[in-house]
Amino acid sequence: MEIRVTRHPNPPAPPRGDFGFGSIFTPHMFEIPFRDGAWGRPVIVPYHDIVLDPAAKVFHYGQEIFEGMKAYAHPVDGSVHMFRPDMNIARFGHSCDRMCMPRVDPELFMDALKRLIDLDRDWVPKSPDALYIRPTMISTQRGLGVKASTEYLFYIIIGPVGSYFAGGSKPLRVKVEDTYVRSAPGGVGGAKTGGNYGAALLPIKLAQQEGFDQIVWLDARTMASIEEMGAMNIAFVYADKVITAATGDTILKGVTRDSVGVLCRDFGLNWTETPPLVREICADADSGKLLEAFACGTAAVITSIGSFSYGGQDHRVSDGQEGPVTRRLREALCAIHAGTSDQHPEWIEKVPVFAHV
Repeated sequence: MEIRVTRHPNPPAPPRGDFGFGSIFTPHMFEIPFRDGAWGRPVIVPYHDIVLDPAAKVFHYGQEIFEGMKAYAHPVDGSVHMFRPDMNIARFGHSCDRMCMPRVDPELFMDALKRLIDLDRDWVPKSPDALYIRPTMISTQRGLGVKASTEYLFYIIIGPVGSYFAGGSKPLRVKVEDTYVRSAPGGVGGAKTGGNYGAALLPIKLAQQEGFDQIVWLDARTMASIEEMGAMNIAFVYADKVITAATGDTILKGVTRDSVGVLCRDFGLNWTETPPLVREICADADSGKLLEAFACGTAAVITSIGSFSYGGQDHRVSDGQEGPVTRRLREALCAIHAGTSDQHPEWIEKVPVFAHV
């Protein structure tokens, strides 16, 4: 499908300096409506407010999904590229299925990403900052009644971002959440839907009020094994292995997580998917057997964890600083992001220059 482009009549200049995270957006956005069982005309238009009926189903039944992706500017030739967008597009399709929403054609999805980023390529910041990409779908049908909508809006907005955590690469102090849960077997934990994050707001707020940076989720059934950290995946480094929980219907299939697993195998590290039992993790931190721990995700990339709090007791990981394995993985992944590494060129998707009219 041909994407019609309407340029902003007076676009603002790209900002300079500290971008923060998620508060600055480029002058254009992509959108396409779904009605009467079919997708409508895809367009790139000036960034604008979305007007919805107060009875739109997204407000009442939470039928909404999104993705988090990034694009980077090459530090030498200035070209722009995305990191593994095919995985995000595939995951978006899975979220569509789980939330009873129509899939977006993958070719149209990729074309929309490239054309939107190219139109606003001057907004792609230099490394280590990046252009954050937020594809979203919402249900727009007017009317109450608990059933899937018949109308939807798929749109993409983009904007420059800096570090996700205020402290940058400083090791995190996290709290193991033993009261609230993120998701349960058979639920929507494996889909990237807003309800998962809405449910996390209170426990994260309470933990931050206690001085923690983030929370660690336990499994809902036994509250014995660690599943995720806040809104990202988590891994633990031992002398002979790097362990993380397997993905499924309670854990999001992270693109960064998958990339870290591949890099671990590249480096000869034993990447192992097994339930990390919280009591064993804490005991291993206390004994020194646990050497490192880190969180990984599109927003945070790879961030070291300095200590855990569980049951009111702190457990420091090694010396509380970023360890050599975490550093090696972070530096390798950041080099791939920037386009300066020869590792895994298949993960890089160049954004061509289009003749926009």
